[in-house]
Amino acid sequence: MDDPRKAAERICETLRNAGHRALFAGGCVRDELLGRAPKDYDVATSAHPDEVERLFERVVSVGAAFGVQVVLMPEDQCEVATFRSEGPYLDGRHPASVEFHDEKQDALRRDFTINALFLDPETGEVLDYVGGREDLARRVVRAVGDPHKRFQEDHLRLLRAVRIAAQLDFALDEATLEAVKTHAGLIAKTSSERIRDEILRILTQNHAHRGFEMLDETGLLRHVLPEIADMKGVEQPPEYHPEGDVFVHTLKILERLRDPSPALAMAALLHDVGKPRTQTFADRIRFDRHEKVGADIAKDICERLRMSTHDIARIEWIVGQHMRVSTVKEMRESKLKRLIREEGFAELLELFRIDCLSSHNRLDTYEWLRDYAENLSPEEVKPPVLLSGHDLIEMGYRPGPDFAKILTAVEDKQLEGELSSPEQARDYVRTTWPLET
Repeated sequence: MDDPRKAAERICETLRNAGHRALFAGGCVRDELLGRAPKDYDVATSAHPDEVERLFERVVSVGAAFGVQVVLMPEDQCEVATFRSEGPYLDGRHPASVEFHDEKQDALRRDFTINALFLDPETGEVLDYVGGREDLARRVVRAVGDPHKRFQEDHLRLLRAVRIAAQLDFALDEATLEAVKTHAGLIAKTSSERIRDEILRILTQNHAHRGFEMLDETGLLRHVLPEIADMKGVEQPPEYHPEGDVFVHTLKILERLRDPSPALAMAALLHDVGKPRTQTFADRIRFDRHEKVGADIAKDICERLRMSTHDIARIEWIVGQHMRVSTVKEMRESKLKRLIREEGFAELLELFRIDCLSSHNRLDTYEWLRDYAENLSPEEVKPPVLLSGHDLIEMGYRPGPDFAKILTAVEDKQLEGELSSPEQARDYVRTTWPLET
């Protein structure tokens, strides 16, 4: 049974009984003080890594050089780190050296004041060496010490500052904000995987729209997702998009996301990414084939961010299909059922809903498609195969490129209710593609 707090409490108790200082540390303390349920708990201790290994049966070293271990308990696992101070950062990510120290020095080496709080689980005392509780009350994210130094140490902190502020609906402290703006270009030196993880956290947690407003405000957006920055100022026909330009529309889409999958979140962000490259002004503003262009751009972006092959394919498909949904009432049943049975259909349908709500605000087509899909049985969406390639060979047809066309046509007729048995399928094939005599 997962109970991260219970696991952390037991770890602290074991460390205390062995004569060590042991405290909850970081985001879990912040979240508890805000009345939020922490997803996980971190423990900071005076015990050195070898002592942690000696005290617990199951320990995984994830950063031995930095005094970081993961302790596996029956209730859950918990990261346990030795109090430390850090030497200079030479690569924009890791300190060149660490020195095991006390809890105050440990607080001073952390990124933001609201992440530098400690809590003694035995007494309930909160230990604050950097003014983190005051910043929680002010609802600001403030760097510990000199913000310029903090961001030069680890460039990912630039994105983390925005992500945490958006997640908590906080503001960036003025000095911290100015430092992010000053050093925004450093984010380009961070690995694609680390950037991807922060972007996905912004998109899939609360206040994604605020996160992207802040990415734009700080100048980070141009460095991590220039294709999204290019949406700014791209006008849209007001009769279809009274809300504003493509960037404004995209922010409104993000505002409506609720617990999205990573694929849906990225597709929502990227669904109109083709518009800046396809905008024309002949009779009115148009974006012909922007969904096709956008699918290619989305694939490039996701590959750049090193997303999984599965997610890239899903996102590319959703972006490429998002305009088709508005025409479903005119589709042949075979095409419609093929669309509905696609793996990403539920996410496509949700994107269509929030896309409508973020523009013309009409949901009649969405509701029609939702009801249609909900009332289909699995057999209607993907019926049993009536005819196979082997069957065609037995009927006297020679294998070749026409096989796929014939079998697809048979399934189309089946999906449209015109064929329901293998015999009918054979008769249809013999009539439509007669064998040469």
